Amino acid sequence: MPKTSPEIGGMGHSVKRKEDARFIRGKGNYVDDVRLPGMIWLDIVRSPYAHAKITKIDTSKALAIPGVLAVITGQDLAKYNLHWMPTLMSDTQMVLPVEKVMYQAQEVAAVLATDRYIAADGVQAVQVDYEPLPVVIDPFKALEPGAPVLRTDKKDKKDNHIWHWEVGDRTATERIFKEAEVTVKQDIYLPRIHVSSIETCGCVADFDKVNGKLTVWMTTQAPHAIRTVFALVAGHVGLSEEKIRIISPDIGGGFGGKVPVYPGYVIAVAASVLTGKPVKWIEDRMENLQADSFARDYHISAELAGKKDGTLTGLRVKTIADHGYTDAAANPSKFPAGLFHICTGSYDFKAAHVEVDGVYTNKPPGGIAYRCSFRVTEAVHAIERMADIMAHELNMDPAEFRLKNFINPEQFPYKSVLGWEYDSGNYGGALRKAMEKIGYAALREEQVERRKRGELMGIGISSFTEIVGAGPSKHFDILGIKMFDSAEIRIHPTGKVIARFGTKSQGQGHETTYAQILAEELKEIRTQPLMGSAPMRVAARPQQGPRPLWPPGKFGRRPRRSPPICLRRAKLISSGSRVSSS
Repeated sequence: MPKTSPEIGGMGHSVKRKEDARFIRGKGNYVDDVRLPGMIWLDIVRSPYAHAKITKIDTSKALAIPGVLAVITGQDLAKYNLHWMPTLMSDTQMVLPVEKVMYQAQEVAAVLATDRYIAADGVQAVQVDYEPLPVVIDPFKALEPGAPVLRTDKKDKKDNHIWHWEVGDRTATERIFKEAEVTVKQDIYLPRIHVSSIETCGCVADFDKVNGKLTVWMTTQAPHAIRTVFALVAGHVGLSEEKIRIISPDIGGGFGGKVPVYPGYVIAVAASVLTGKPVKWIEDRMENLQADSFARDYHISAELAGKKDGTLTGLRVKTIADHGYTDAAANPSKFPAGLFHICTGSYDFKAAHVEVDGVYTNKPPGGIAYRCSFRVTEAVHAIERMADIMAHELNMDPAEFRLKNFINPEQFPYKSVLGWEYDSGNYGGALRKAMEKIGYAALREEQVERRKRGELMGIGISSFTEIVGAGPSKHFDILGIKMFDSAEIRIHPTGKVIARFGTKSQGQGHETTYAQILAEELKEIRTQPLMGSAPMRVAARPQQGPRPLWPPGKFGRRPRRSPPICLRRAKLISSGSRVSSS
């Protein structure tokens, strides 16, 4: 039951979304809506080859088109040491290539023009000569002896292996498997997918030569991390963090695809610095699908060990992670494979061991979460697929098999054999409730009858254990930025509440949800008679700078853990103020 009246409209009440008034009227403020005086357009020349040496770039025909102002190449950026940039995983990525391209649709050159369509004409007129090189798109072949080494820019690099990471007790797991009464094994491939959010990526970069400051409006879920990357790229030419402001306006979907730093962003910034004009870059749908970050591309070999009575004892997982030509994963953790080692799921194991190897191939870089915290989807798919296989092997009902192996409520707080701490849960109770709601027993009976008639009917079950939010910071760190959340709440003399958050909505309705949380929590404060706290009197604002709050933004779907915590601290401070003034 709601804890507040409908007039206050706290959590549990159905209220109109505060965002909808502007969205349904077409009054949202997206990056492509930004128009600045003197603004010019940027479009990008992209490679038709997945791997090729660049022998010549001829820009003369493009520069002859009326309205084309300049063509920027990797050689131009190299003069300022801006042709490479760090990735969020501390690898390196080309902004524009100088010697060769590494994947199809990679950025090769950028055209600046007075109009978007003139810039597109300029792109078509740039002539690039390529010398094709051997292409490697299979990560297993990329690891074979004699495979072409892709990252020749890395000194002494002799293979395409990026990193090896493992967690768990290998010796104990091997012993469990040797002693197991039954084992099952399955190779699982989760192919690349693309988020394809409604709004593509883009930015408007505006460098003010007078005060040496840069403002960038961009489609980013993580404005604070982006600012740090920009400072790492361009700090040596004077653009340190205090001179950079990132503004993330309304976003038309993210799903993790708007966390990475794409070369187009950096090129636009460089173009604005070089020309002194605001520069806009908005990718089209083809560019978005071809070159932006992907999700999945995990080759998983999983094994389960157990007893004949259905008790699980061990898990062993080996994975090849195809990262494309660089490790540019939008991974909010310090673990190279993200949160993949949540793969023991909701089950109580005696031992487990997981190892993952990252591999370079001639594909676009990236690695994003999409629909889960980073790599949790892959982990859940693996353990739930294996649970079904083991249940089938033992001729057990999949639901009963899960109920037998769930972590019991009395075991919490629980530490998994792969190191994760689970604070609470009642997985058996949740599954039984779901089975009751759908009429599981009746569905099983119907399934038997249908199969007798030669009809196929499937019933799927999945138990989902996910890490939500980015924390604790000892596990979550991007380029030295500790992942945490924060909020600033101000109560004005009129009773108006202004709250600023470091998270960024991509359509989830943060303004409404945060306002409801604020209304519910602040109803208990009686510091002044004008303290009305109905949602329409609460303004929840995403952080845009210039005084940034310091979470790196919003990587996933659930950033809403910090407001209640911040509000409870605010209530304590308020109570303390009343005591000290009495």
